[in-house]
Amino acid sequence: MNRVVRELLEAVVLALIVFMVIQTSVRNFKVDGSSMNPTLEGGQYLMVNKLVYFQLDMVRLSRIVPFWKEERPDSRFAVHPPQQGEVIVFHFPRDTSKDFVKRVIGLPGDTVEIHGGKVFVNDSYQEEPYITRKDTSSMKPMRMRAKEYFVMGDNRRSSNDSRSWGPVPEGLVLGKVWFVYWPFSSLQVLN
Repeated sequence: MNRVVRELLEAVVLALIVFMVIQTSVRNFKVDGSSMNPTLEGGQYLMVNKLVYFQLDMVRLSRIVPFWKEERPDSRFAVHPPQQGEVIVFHFPRDTSKDFVKRVIGLPGDTVEIHGGKVFVNDSYQEEPYITRKDTSSMKPMRMRAKEYFVMGDNRRSSNDSRSWGPVPEGLVLGKVWFVYWPFSSLQVLN
């Protein structure tokens, strides 16, 4: 009898470990609206890689790992921070109960400005092959502070993004869009 109980406990513990690994590394997301057309369409389901932007608390790690001395009292990304051009999911800064999906345009320290629909980052014009419907909007220069990202939808004419409400703080970024998995006919991996 205790062999059966032991095997059952092992199975439950293993299932909990697998569940926790999945919950901390990936997340589902449903696209709502047309702000990311044509890259992403409303109603599509995405798999979001949360692990790529997972932040390690280096001070806490230095307390746990013997002989580890951390010189910088901050956090570091397990893989890398968000990069320009990546499509990310984040909590909306004005209402964190809502999640948005947008493309990263500006990184911490960057200055973003728009002239007649053309995006400039640090005075350098940005080629954006994913934009199919150009717009003519303009925006005065906006400088990103440390740990801030400027994001925009690919459908610039109907996107509520950093042009309206400012940058996204690093702590609100949930993950990088990995791939579209539903509807199956839309299956695609995003770079």
